[in-house]
This record gives sequence, structure tokens and C-alpha cells, in this order.
Amino acid sequence: MIPTPLGDTGFEAALPDFNLQLLQKINIFIVEELRTARRFLRKAGYSKDFENVVFYLLNEHTPDNETITMLEKASTGQHIGLLSEAGLPCIADPGNIVVRLAHRKGIRVVPLTGPSSILLALIASGFNGQNFVFHGYLPVKPDERSKSLREIEQSLAKCNQTQIFIETPYRNIAMFESIVKTCHPSLSLCIAVDLTLETEWIRSMALSEWKRQKPDLHKRPAVFLLGNG
Repeated sequence: MIPTPLGDTGFEAALPDFNLQLLQKINIFIVEELRTARRFLRKAGYSKDFENVVFYLLNEHTPDNETITMLEKASTGQHIGLLSEAGLPCIADPGNIVVRLAHRKGIRVVPLTGPSSILLALIASGFNGQNFVFHGYLPVKPDERSKSLREIEQSLAKCNQTQIFIETPYRNIAMFESIVKTCHPSLSLCIAVDLTLETEWIRSMALSEWKRQKPDLHKRPAVFLLGNG
């Protein structure tokens, strides 16, 4: 399970050298998108000819019966690398399907160290790190999104459980406006943008304060966290 950088940042700041060395031993990769996977491998110093490398695509369009064949070579002792598009595999991506299959087949699963925007945002937020939940993406339709936010607010009030979610970068502003409009002004909101990049920006404030300013979130990868003030 091979993490990748969260953006265009130096590999030495994001990934251990052990990961980069291990890549050279792998001839089979399971990836979400072929072009970005190849770009990552070349930047990571992967020197093998791609004509001799097997790539399996695993995304929301992959039929279940195709995943069964992806791990066949593991039975012969070959390493298979599961690549994330950004950050850790299996968090907000479909990799867990093949990992679950590996466990069923008795294949060793090895998670490698790397960046996670979810955990980086949590530890930088100042919110409860003992009890938290990640919701992934909230509904796109405004009414449904507002309903989810109200449910999230109720869970926070009941359990003091930090609530974490993400959004497609071009919808960040709509998400921000929904949070400010829907949730109680006394709640705290942390927004973590461009994590690990030179433009990284993280801020936690009460929603009453956020109402007086509008952050620059357009088309920037962001993590949203709600916590008690």
C-alpha cells in the first residue's frame, strides 16, 4: 500500500526513502488513474520500462469480477503495489476492495508510511483527537448537504466527536457557505488547505468569526473539520 504526495511537493518532505527504494522491486501496480500513476513513479525515480510493467485500473467503474485477477501473481511471490491518487491508499479511494480480497486469500498486506490529509488536518485543528469520524464527501445538493450538516452537528453535540469531511475543490466555496449558514455560530470550524505544499494554510475559528471573512478555497484541496469551541 503505497502513499503518494498530496500535491506538487518534494518527495523528500513527503515520503520515506524506504518507500522509494521498495518501488524498484515492484512490477505490478493497482492504480486509480494510469497517467498520474506513471507520472508519480517517474518522479519517484522508478527506472523500469513501463512496457514490462503491469497496471491494473481500480476505480468506481471497475467491475467486481476484474478485481479477482489483480492479485493472482502474489501467489508466485511477486510484490503488488496499490497506489493512491493522493495520500494514503484506501482513504477516500476504492483500494479497500482489493485489500479485503488480499486478506481473504491470505496475502500479506503491508501499509507504508506517508501523508494523510485527514490526519494532518486533525492534529493541526486543535480539536478532539481521541474521538473523531471521517464522513468523506457530503451530498452535493444544497438541501441534502444542509441536512447532513445538521446531523453532523447533532453528533458533535452528543459525543464531542470531531467531524471531518472533504469536498471536490471547485465546490469548496459552496460547502463553506453551507456550513456557516447551517451550523450554530458557537461551533468551531477548521479549514486545512494545500496540506504539505508551500501554500499550506490552516485555521480554526468559531463560525461566528468565519462569517466575517471568506477564505480563498476555490479549486484548492481542503479538509473541513467541525469541533466544539
